[in-house]
Amino acid sequence: MSIEVKDINKRFGNFVALNNVSLNFPAGELTALLGPSGCGKTTLLRIIAGLESPDAGQVLLDGDDASARHVRERQVGFVFQHYALFKHMTVFENIAFGLRVKPRAQRPSEAQIRDKVTSLLELVQLDWLADRYPPQLSGGQRQRIALARALAVEPRVLLLDEPFGALDAKVRKELRRWLRRLHDELHVTSIFVTHDQEEALEVADQIVLMNKGNVEQIGSPGEVYNHPASPFVYGFLGNVNLFRGRVHEGVLEAGGVTFDAPDHAQAQDEKGIGYVRPHDLEVDRYAPGAEGIVAQLRRSHAIGPLAQLELERNDNAELIEAVISNERFAQLNLKDGETLVVRPRRLHVFVDKFVDNAASAEVARNKDAR
Repeated sequence: MSIEVKDINKRFGNFVALNNVSLNFPAGELTALLGPSGCGKTTLLRIIAGLESPDAGQVLLDGDDASARHVRERQVGFVFQHYALFKHMTVFENIAFGLRVKPRAQRPSEAQIRDKVTSLLELVQLDWLADRYPPQLSGGQRQRIALARALAVEPRVLLLDEPFGALDAKVRKELRRWLRRLHDELHVTSIFVTHDQEEALEVADQIVLMNKGNVEQIGSPGEVYNHPASPFVYGFLGNVNLFRGRVHEGVLEAGGVTFDAPDHAQAQDEKGIGYVRPHDLEVDRYAPGAEGIVAQLRRSHAIGPLAQLELERNDNAELIEAVISNERFAQLNLKDGETLVVRPRRLHVFVDKFVDNAASAEVARNKDAR
């Protein structure tokens, strides 16, 4: 089933949670609503589910206006971050709950309920836990049971609110891979909320990146990562180095170093920022006359296949993060305190109106990281 939201607005007092948001969620795809805390993603999910009412706008399910429908009439499965399982019920009864509370005319027989719950327990690979109670399960197991309960009523749409947020990193990584495989098997139109960039990039077919109640960009994981539409998107999706300066006729001048900015050939002395990801920097030992940014190696961390370098620019003391292969690191035989020169292999420049918004991505990313 396809989902569309049109011109959705929502305020909580003076706080604008959603500002005229319009989106399409393709049938059968897994879409991530990604953004920092407070950007409006959970509010939008709850409005689609019918758990929250918009101040204005429409929710269309398969083209039909569902804005006035009660949550029970939308055939939506909802999975919460903290599971919301009934502690006094067994795993089996938790999954069966949605089937047992259906109106009498729609309620399956006991034999049908047992068959349905058994098949779902096998689907989530936890059939051996049917008689356990939620407090006896691990966090990852409880989240799988919560998902099975949501699927029991055969929802037309599956909505997940930070489904792995309460789990440790290892379990979270395992479960998101499992969710991707499960989705590929079931093909239920699904939307999940997350502020974890890696999670969204790994799992989703489509990413909707939100900031302060607005949609910043929509696209596949590859599109939003490789072709960010704004400084916010660039800064939020992974680590990035910023080079602030002025752009004039296709050249960014930042602290005495110039970079080509061919997309801005018409710019006339405008504020600009160059964005470079750590793995897009070439690193060499400094030699007199070498072109690039001269910096001191302050710290290196070479564990595994990659070496992470922390450098300090000689001209303005700003920090630069670079990532090179461990093979290259060993070849250069770098030592802390050495003078190096770095050159961007790929640099994306934003000018003028985008620049004032750039800091918000850094603040948002750092806040969520804490």
